[in-house]
Amino acid sequence: MVFADGTGVGARRELATMRFASHVVRGRWFMFFASILIMAAAGGTYIFGIYSKAIKTSLGYDQQTLNTLSFFKDVGANVGILPGLINEVTPPWVVLVCGAGMNLVGYLMIYLSVTGRTARPPVWLMCVYIAIGANSQSFANTGALVTAVKNFPEDRGVVLGLLKGFVGLSGAIFTQLYRAIYGADNDGADLVLLMAWLPAAISLVFIPTIRIMPRARGTAVESRRERKAFFYFLYASIVLAFYLLVMNVVELEDRGFPKPAYYVTVIVLLLLIFFPLVIVVKQELRNYLQPPLPTTQSVPAVTTADDDDKTAATATETEPTEPPSTSATCFQDVFRPPARGEDYTILQALFSVDMLVLFVATICGVGGTLTAIDNMGQIGQSLGYPQRSIATLVSLVSIWNYAGRVVAGFASEHVLSRYKVPRPLVLTVVLLVACAGHLLIALGVSNGLYPASVILGFCFGAQWPLLFAIISEIFGLKYYSTLYNFGAVASPVGSYILNVRIAGRKYDEEALRQGGRRGKDLTCVGVKCFQESFYIIAAVTFLGALVSLLLAWRTRNFYRGDLYGKFKEVAMATTTGSSAPAGIDRRQEPANGAGAVAATPKDPAASGSDDAVAQDSKIGSSTK
Repeated sequence: MVFADGTGVGARRELATMRFASHVVRGRWFMFFASILIMAAAGGTYIFGIYSKAIKTSLGYDQQTLNTLSFFKDVGANVGILPGLINEVTPPWVVLVCGAGMNLVGYLMIYLSVTGRTARPPVWLMCVYIAIGANSQSFANTGALVTAVKNFPEDRGVVLGLLKGFVGLSGAIFTQLYRAIYGADNDGADLVLLMAWLPAAISLVFIPTIRIMPRARGTAVESRRERKAFFYFLYASIVLAFYLLVMNVVELEDRGFPKPAYYVTVIVLLLLIFFPLVIVVKQELRNYLQPPLPTTQSVPAVTTADDDDKTAATATETEPTEPPSTSATCFQDVFRPPARGEDYTILQALFSVDMLVLFVATICGVGGTLTAIDNMGQIGQSLGYPQRSIATLVSLVSIWNYAGRVVAGFASEHVLSRYKVPRPLVLTVVLLVACAGHLLIALGVSNGLYPASVILGFCFGAQWPLLFAIISEIFGLKYYSTLYNFGAVASPVGSYILNVRIAGRKYDEEALRQGGRRGKDLTCVGVKCFQESFYIIAAVTFLGALVSLLLAWRTRNFYRGDLYGKFKEVAMATTTGSSAPAGIDRRQEPANGAGAVAATPKDPAASGSDDAVAQDSKIGSSTK
């Protein structure tokens, strides 16, 4: 009997454990962790500097041809309008499946071409291959990152900073993996094969997890707990970045780093990557043990009364000026956008002055830093750095790319919430710092490529969360999937102008001046290979800083207001009791007043706690 009772207790514990595990896997926090892993494998485009030498040598490209290939890589990585539109009408798993297939096909064909396992493809076909492979990054960003932002709308700046930070770290992670598998002196051809299968496999594994999870808005206390959890994720990512930085320095200094030691470093790396699971389990355990909020029977009455009053008020206000329905077209309001922060349509956002200014600033800023990152291998080679050092430089760019993304996400959120500093002003500061990195390359300072890689990696990373947060704040979240990807289109535009037309052409001109011949591996040696190009890039980046300063001036009053007020109504209602929230439009006061009366029933059993009433009221209003 005792044995039977023990067996029953064990079975109940096992069942409870399985239920909790199922709760964790289906929870929002595990979805965020899955997004982290997808993002950590989606930054293969940032290590082009490692395997570009293998492409250039095996296929006999000159620098302008290689930069043209790099341009199509940037086009694929940043032109994500197609995945954005797909994501508007399909669940996120469709976007992730498409991205996984494109990643595998694109990079696998590059690997087969570089290693001679297929006939040498023409340049245009190589451009197609790399564009398809790189475009998978846009699908991963849209499927995972946009979904995470919608699941955590109150912390969008932090979410963008963290996830984009792991995209930045992915280059250093790939570098560490390929050193352990193929050795530190490998020319990078085998790295392309790793890039082909690993991101695709991770996306397919987490397809059931990545989905939009609508939830009731929490109280102010719950919001603070969520923000605290994000800081735990930040600390874990900082430890990971610091570990990668230390290992890069150690491997650079120790020329005889043994192969078994690489295996140990990869094991530690994987443990650090999966450590955030502890944070996920802790958060989901709190949610699992928290009793459900009491519901009230008066919520339908609140919603109905509120909706009827608002509908009547709206009809009264709009009846005298209602235009004929036959004249209504989808283009009528393109040049009459709503107030900043409201949901713009796609055309309203694309034709707005704010988007144009932001687009120009991004062309100048991201285009310049991306030119430096894509050419890091050739810059190091022209200045006499060995292949091991070039791999370290690319890894440093990746680590500081992460640092820029995380710092920009958290710091801009802090100065915005506390000091009301416009996010475009932070972008201006980042672009001014980037000018210093460009000048270090142009001047050819001894060992100056190390600090230049740190500065440019940081500034390149910092621009992305700022860009995407500005888009979400000014133009709303309704069409964020499409607008998010449109903002990224500025990157390949800047890359084509600064990388292909300026840096690549001037490099080849200097190489020909040194006696090189076209049609072969055209190599330039010396400071002059990139000097004039980076003087021009520094000037263009400074112009971008002035343009972003203009946007900061235009939006200064908008950023002084409460940007996330509509996501904090529950907290305001909880703290103010029965009084109306200050942010509510005065025209809605009668409707809100009716709702408040209906939401306060005389029956104590139906009323519940004040928090529950506020929570249910929010649920009712959010369905409008």
